[in-house]
Amino acid sequence: MTPLETKRLRIRNWTDDDRELFHRINSDETVMEFFGFQRTRAQSDELFDRLKTGIEERGYGFWALELKETGACIGFTGLLPATIVPSRPDGCVEIGWRLVPECWGKGYVTEAAEACLAFGFGTLALPEIVSFAVEANQRSTAVMQRIGMTHDASGDFDHPQVEDNRLKRHVFYTLSAQQWRER
Repeated sequence: MTPLETKRLRIRNWTDDDRELFHRINSDETVMEFFGFQRTRAQSDELFDRLKTGIEERGYGFWALELKETGACIGFTGLLPATIVPSRPDGCVEIGWRLVPECWGKGYVTEAAEACLAFGFGTLALPEIVSFAVEANQRSTAVMQRIGMTHDASGDFDHPQVEDNRLKRHVFYTLSAQQWRER
């Protein structure tokens, strides 16, 4: 995979040097607020390995997000086939992200997500990219709106892997290739 670049960011595959950061964001209570759990080091390493291998096999996935200026990994963004969206077939492609809290509010996610959309619609020729989040997760839904996605209430769903609690209901956003080109 050739890294994607934006003005401030490099979007690339994971390296073993990123494992500590990856565990940090997956075990941080603030970052994981809308997931309802924090991953142990072993769980984080397992997910890390799956994401890294998936990128190597597919050519895309949830990539490491690195600051060009410092070379520091600050989280991830990218595209990943999804299997839990009731209104779409398995394999529909979702866009997602996760950052260390000290990098929130600086526009990094929006900048990286725009590059991922260009890759998804341009290079991969995807017909649609979707995203979903806990209904109360206003930070993520605001990013979805900033990158041109629209809320499709008919696709809102109860996440099948979440217990019945305030985190179960997810809102569904979508962006078609045609909508992206018209922007």
